[in-house]
Amino acid sequence: MAGELSQTPVAGSRLDRAFSPDDLAAIDLAVREAEARSPGEIVPYAVGRSDPYAEGAWTASTLGALAGALLAALLDTAFEPWGRDLALWLAAPPAVGATLAYLLAALWPALRVRLVPPHTVEHRVHQRATAAFVEQEVFRTRARTGILLFLSLLERRVVVLADAGISARVSQAEWDAITAGIVAGMRRGEPGPALATAIRRCGELLSTGFARSPDDRDELPDELRRRPE
Repeated sequence: MAGELSQTPVAGSRLDRAFSPDDLAAIDLAVREAEARSPGEIVPYAVGRSDPYAEGAWTASTLGALAGALLAALLDTAFEPWGRDLALWLAAPPAVGATLAYLLAALWPALRVRLVPPHTVEHRVHQRATAAFVEQEVFRTRARTGILLFLSLLERRVVVLADAGISARVSQAEWDAITAGIVAGMRRGEPGPALATAIRRCGELLSTGFARSPDDRDELPDELRRRPE
């Protein structure tokens, strides 16, 4: 059986703010309704972020040092400083700039993400989604009809992973449309309703192309799995 996740993240967390109790109830209902009309097992899963992006803080520090050095050079050119220690004048602004920029990035996760190359962000979100797919044992359904809908809130990225029984029979364009709909909802600040809509769309896709066996049963929990990290 898939591992159980806490359904009540720490109050005030990104996940706690993103999904209201009504959102959670609507997502649970959408999964149950979609699975009632198809053989699919839909696993909604959300994380606050997929990675801490520590290198973003170091990039900020480097940029801060460069900005400090540039400021020192401009001031040295614009004014005729007197009675100053040249070594201190050259070293202090970059050091202060580097420290302040590092602290700012350390305290502001969204800034760290913006200082990391987009392809790196995509890769880490996909890695985290793959780990969730394995953790929740989406691959262990009887007919290999599991679908993971993975949301990474900080990055505003979505990954849809379908097991072998589904992936070969649903076009990539359909998955892309589902992904785009959730991302649009995240940008509006409405990830819950967007996710519920995506789940219903998955149910529609599966109900038209896949036969539900008479002894089909619910193999995976229906609720939204939530992890702060």
